[in-house]
Amino acid sequence: MERHPTRVLRDEHTQILSVSGALSTLLDEAPDRLDYGRIEKCISFIRLFADACHHGKEEGLLFPALVEQGLPQGTGPIAVMLHEHRLGRQFVASMDGAFDGARSGNADARTRLVEAGRGYIDLIRGHILKEDNILFNVADQMVDGPACAALCEAYDGTCDHTFEGNTKEQLEALGREIIGVEG
Repeated sequence: MERHPTRVLRDEHTQILSVSGALSTLLDEAPDRLDYGRIEKCISFIRLFADACHHGKEEGLLFPALVEQGLPQGTGPIAVMLHEHRLGRQFVASMDGAFDGARSGNADARTRLVEAGRGYIDLIRGHILKEDNILFNVADQMVDGPACAALCEAYDGTCDHTFEGNTKEQLEALGREIIGVEG
């Protein structure tokens, strides 16, 4: 089976978009009907799977491999993706910071939670569209042969890590639980 330097990342994008869709549906509920248990799970999934695991692969492995192949880091697509990763972290921190107050009935905190959640959803949908249709196509052309094999092996190694005590498989199971898919 031929391996591509972005296959695992594209697969993870599908999971991230599914959870973001579930979060969008949750945030559309009336304020008194918000399912804080599921929203909390979404925040955990986004923080641990989307950011620590997935963005960790991009920032620690894919982007450096692209820089080695001559793509600039300080300008162009890598710089844009890194900036958007930082924005995503800010939205997640805002959701996390407003969560307890929102759950306890604070209307201002609830508004901040919902606005940050919607901001994250809008950001991640556009971000993934750019990565899947632009940057990852470039990566699939630039990183091949031994460099691709080394990158794919390094991705596999990240599956051995834990993210606040959760394995990648446990986080994927959390994602399936959030979207209501048996797994």
